[in-house]
Amino acid sequence: MPNYLAPGVYVEEVSSGSKPIEGVGTAVAGFVGFAETGPESEPVLISNWTHYTRVFGGFAEGSYLPHSVYGYFLNGGGAAYVIRVPRPERGQAKPGKAERVAVPSTEDNRPAFTVQAIDAAAAGEYSVSVAEAGEPGEESFRLDVLRAGKVVESFDNVTAKRGPQNVVTAVSKQSKLVTLEQNRSGTLALPRKDAVVALGGKEKSSSPVVLNATSYVGDPVERTGIGGFEAIDEITMILVPDLMSAHEQGLIDTDGVKAVQQAMIAHCELMADRVAILDTPPGLNSQQIRNWRSEVTGYDTKFAALYWPWINTLDPNTGTPIALPPSGHVAGIWGRSDETRGVHKAPANEVVRGVVSLQTAISRVEQELLNPVGINCIRAFPGQGIRLWGARTLSSDPEWRYINVRRLFNFIEESILNGTNWVVFEPNDEYLWSSVRRVVGAFLQRIWRNGALMGRSAAEAYYVKCDEENNPPESRDAGNLIIEVGIAPVKPAEFVVFRIAQMPHGPALDE
Repeated sequence: MPNYLAPGVYVEEVSSGSKPIEGVGTAVAGFVGFAETGPESEPVLISNWTHYTRVFGGFAEGSYLPHSVYGYFLNGGGAAYVIRVPRPERGQAKPGKAERVAVPSTEDNRPAFTVQAIDAAAAGEYSVSVAEAGEPGEESFRLDVLRAGKVVESFDNVTAKRGPQNVVTAVSKQSKLVTLEQNRSGTLALPRKDAVVALGGKEKSSSPVVLNATSYVGDPVERTGIGGFEAIDEITMILVPDLMSAHEQGLIDTDGVKAVQQAMIAHCELMADRVAILDTPPGLNSQQIRNWRSEVTGYDTKFAALYWPWINTLDPNTGTPIALPPSGHVAGIWGRSDETRGVHKAPANEVVRGVVSLQTAISRVEQELLNPVGINCIRAFPGQGIRLWGARTLSSDPEWRYINVRRLFNFIEESILNGTNWVVFEPNDEYLWSSVRRVVGAFLQRIWRNGALMGRSAAEAYYVKCDEENNPPESRDAGNLIIEVGIAPVKPAEFVVFRIAQMPHGPALDE
């Protein structure tokens, strides 16, 4: 306290000690899969579809990741983190034998630049054209990168001479598709106008890229694969749509699929603040998917959900129907439901946007066999569109049967953890206990008033216990502060039953 010497009025700003708890975000997805271009094996924050295309390119053949990300944002998803997984080379680029193609100079017997595609998988898909080269004596020109005859990158007012406008410098700093190397023999000449060359792949090591479960699982230390999400607290759901793409192409077998999905579940259980959205192989009927669930992937976890069947959408590039695993669209619906209703609302009975049909039509009788084993069905209803029609986890424990209960606890636990750091190293006395009870109670009061907790009164909805009974002297001597919190989550009305009986007589009329 300051030592005042002169008479007068003084104002002091003091801290109240306790700070209110703010709710954390609930709808940030983590995607792992194949992309057209962009950085590999590191998480990149993406805010919308346009942002994704700038970093990872557009829709790519043999890749479900871009379609899933597109469906995620289309269905109301918020921010997302994307990890691009390297995949085996295809097409013209061969491991250890990357083609190096030269752009001709004005001297036909000497190349001006050596051009390479950054992504070996893109070999043969891109070409480079020297456009708007000036007349003899003029130094500047424009270098275009083309794909299927269309310009996808352009570098204007570049020169062959050294300096800030040097074409090699400009391309190395800005291009996401190609690299240039300057010819070291003699003085570099101006490239010939309209010189067009196809690109080979970037030079690789002698060992080919092998796709296996490790490619997806990654390493938390190196921030690769699913392990790269461990350092990102904001993520609340993870999905790997291209796991099924690799399975379809024979790049990974059934055991590998199971290993990756088990790694997803293990990651979510370790972090305890996110849920895995799992896909199934395409083209399965109701009996086959039940067998897949019981015989192949007999998971029992409250941190994962499984959706079936696959969905049919229109490819934005070609306008033709394509089949996709539903996880990306489902993640977007989770985000939309959180935004409009709250994380306590089961993300079901929601329209799936951007879907024209289902790969497999499901009847109610079929769903009666699938719902009890945790397979969340997507169904088409006449006049009501295509909707998510299930909200269960893969847990056999009735307490954790529903997705919204799991995600509500994730939200409350993470919010309380983030909002009570100020408690650490405070004097462990009754004043601190009352402060903690007040702060946590105020947060749960807001949650209850928003309809997330069951009970006609706050006392029925939750309790916070922090007193001498659960903090005895021996516990305080060990430096522990124990706070017990109990909440009564709302659960979805999954089975709505109207009991209608025939009355022996009509209702009497009031006279």
